[in-house]
Amino acid sequence: MCKPTVQYLPIMPADPSLSAVRVITIDGPTASGKGTVARIVAEKLGFHYLDSGALYRLVALSVLRGNIPPDDEAAIAGIAATLPCRFEGDRIFLAGEDVTDVIRAEATGIMASRVGALPAVRQALISLQTGFRRPPGLVADGRDMGTVIFPDARLKVFLTASVEARAERRYKQLMGKGFSGNIVSLRQDLSERDERDARRDVAPLVPAADARTLDTTHMGIHEAVSQVLEWFRAIRQPGNC
Repeated sequence: MCKPTVQYLPIMPADPSLSAVRVITIDGPTASGKGTVARIVAEKLGFHYLDSGALYRLVALSVLRGNIPPDDEAAIAGIAATLPCRFEGDRIFLAGEDVTDVIRAEATGIMASRVGALPAVRQALISLQTGFRRPPGLVADGRDMGTVIFPDARLKVFLTASVEARAERRYKQLMGKGFSGNIVSLRQDLSERDERDARRDVAPLVPAADARTLDTTHMGIHEAVSQVLEWFRAIRQPGNC
């Protein structure tokens, strides 16, 4: 079972008594900036952080390495339920191997989108994700954090950006980690992934009805962080929920 430490809490079954623990969800498409924004917001508030996308990428990497057919739902759900992984600070390990950068490869991201559309896989990861809810609070980023995993979150944010802006960010990210990339193919892959994520039957990528949308196309990370913190602090004011 995946046992995160340090930045992440140990994965444990969800505890109904923890429903009062404050949660901020930050959902959005790939390269919208949600992961970086969520991590910084968590640090500034002293909250715990959940990178739900990393869990799906770990499953995807296991599928790719095991040559498992991407439509073998039962086998992939079994992998999701028994991930031999751990998190240490900002490093991610799978069966003892540091795969922090490996899971960010484009092929792994594409496979993560495919396996994430399988109902049994999403179901297998629900209890793992809800188990991150611990005092003093949690910031969770992903695609269905505000709609499925934490529907009662205190603040729900949906980050978005143009495909062009996201492709450029993804390209720079890949280059920075030593991977190759093509800006044109990245734009196409992002568009296809957006459509696939939005159209899937289970937990489609859509803003929660009560989410606040934040377009980061022309916005820096620190501007986005400041806006999320401003929204959260406003909610905490007397007279607000």
